[in-house]
This record gives sequence, structure tokens and C-alpha cells, in this order.
Amino acid sequence: MKVGLYVASQWQAGTDLGPQIGNLVEQVRLARGCGFHSLWTAHHLLVAPMQMFQAMPLLARLAAEAEGMTVGPAIFLLPMANPVVLAEEVATLDWITGGRFVLAVGMGYRPEEFEAVGAKQSERVGRMVEGIELVRRLWREDRVTHRGRYWQVTDAGPSLKPKQPGGPPIWIGGSALPAVRRAARLGDAWIASFSAPIAELAETIALCREERQASGAPAFAEWPVCREVYVGADDRTALAEARPALLYKYKAYASWGNERVSAEAFERDFDAFCKGRFIIGDESRVLDEIHRYRDVGFDHMILRTQWPGLGQEPTLKSIERLGNVIARLR
Repeated sequence: MKVGLYVASQWQAGTDLGPQIGNLVEQVRLARGCGFHSLWTAHHLLVAPMQMFQAMPLLARLAAEAEGMTVGPAIFLLPMANPVVLAEEVATLDWITGGRFVLAVGMGYRPEEFEAVGAKQSERVGRMVEGIELVRRLWREDRVTHRGRYWQVTDAGPSLKPKQPGGPPIWIGGSALPAVRRAARLGDAWIASFSAPIAELAETIALCREERQASGAPAFAEWPVCREVYVGADDRTALAEARPALLYKYKAYASWGNERVSAEAFERDFDAFCKGRFIIGDESRVLDEIHRYRDVGFDHMILRTQWPGLGQEPTLKSIERLGNVIARLR
């Protein structure tokens, strides 16, 4: 089982951002020393009143502290991006990370983001499918002519190819069944979201494997899943310490229109919503929960350990305790 650190990139309004890059550097250094395999962060636009660092420049900075770790966004909203710009930025990051970059992509769901970049939300599936095709061609071909519905390239060569031959793996996120089927056909892995309950995931993995086999593509090399995780000194204090920041984070998701999150239900019955989604407790409980995901079929746990409002010291302590869990996974 591989374990990845998903670093926070969002802060409450009014938070002093001055120390935050240094705090993230400290977290990554600790995680690397504790045996974490990978490093991830989020991608969104226009999230006020929250403050947010953008994924690609943040990962470029943190990659210097993550030598030997896989690095990537989880997930990058591809339908809102220009695939030519994305292909060349990722190729650069693949060299910065020594050929350890992974591009995890998804469609997005916030109307204001699509409007701001001049893209129609109704076209997000087509834009993502065409975007993946064009990115891969730019990574693999010396000259590209592309006549698509959304983008045009005429006999042009990319500025550079990635360090990884053929380019970094492209993982595709999504919880709805059509999105899972699309990931199985087009991706190098399907990445399960933070909010999908574990009770649904075994069936979804089976569907994904079936669709992948039907497509004639080789089996996925990895099965990653994202989870919210906090490791406390004991179960009671872990829940008390994590609750306020998680409430803030998921109420924001609900206000953005995330169909899997109801702010009212989440606040009314936090414990019920957390069950099967979040992993909160002492080291033994967290270890047991990670084993449950392994039994379902996942082999790469991507763990977010901080949310807006949770301070640096409890976050570092949680990462340190996760290091103890990782040592017991081996």
C-alpha cells in the first residue's frame, strides 16, 4: 500500500498567507522522512472568500522538498485549460520531479469557473476527451496537426517532451458511473474522490475493471483513492480537533454545488456523514481503516490531513502519526 500526502492549498478569509508556503514545505519534508510515497494538491478557480494557491506553481515549489516522491494535482480541471499550455507545463514539471509527475484530471462542476475561462459547462465531457487526446499527442509526437472541435494546432512541435517516455500517467477522477466508465476507457487509472462512501467503492472498482477489460486496454497499474484523514492521540480528541475545519471545508463544497455534499445534512449529523468517508482516530483505528480500503482493492491512499482553520502544529503531529501507521503497513 502506497500512501500519499495531499497538502492544503486553501485558507479562510483573512488568514495571513505569509507563513503558509513555509508551513507546507515543513509538512512535505516531514512526510518524505516518514515514508510517504506521493504529494498532491487541489485545483480550483475563484474560490473567494477562501484564499487558494494555484496547483502547478505550488507543486513546482514543493517538488524541491519531495525528492523521490510522485507529484501531481488531484485533480486538475482539464476542461477549463488550454491543452497545449497544460502539456508543456506538465512536461516541465516532469523534468523538475525527475520523471515522477502524474496528471490527475477531472471535469469540474462550478458554473462560475467555466464562465470565467470562456468554456461552456455543457461541453465539459467533450473538452476533457479532446484535451486528453491533444495532450498525449503533444507528449509523443514531433509535429502535431490537430483539427478538433475546441482546439486547433497546425503542424507545430511541442517545446519539450516529458522525461517519462510517452508522458506522465493520466489519472481520471469522477464518481458518476459514466465518468467511471470514461476513466476506465481513457485513463491510466481511475482516482476515487474524497466523498464517495467506502460502501460504494467495491462495486465501482468492479465496474471500472469490467469496462477496462472490455476496452482492450491493459489493466491499471494503480488504484488510488483520496480520503480525509486525521490521526489524534486518541479517537475522542482526534474527532474534536478535526471537526471544525472539516465542517468549514464541506460547507464550502456544498455552497459550490457539489452534488455529493449536503451542508445541512453534514452539519446536522457530522458523525454519520464521516462514517465510511473520513478516517479519523488514533493510529490503530487509522491503520484498520486503511486495511479496509486495501481489502476493497485500492493500493494508493492519498490522504488530506489539513483543512482551512486547522493549524500547523496539529497537522504536523497528524502527519507524524501517519508515519507510524505507514511503518506498520509494510
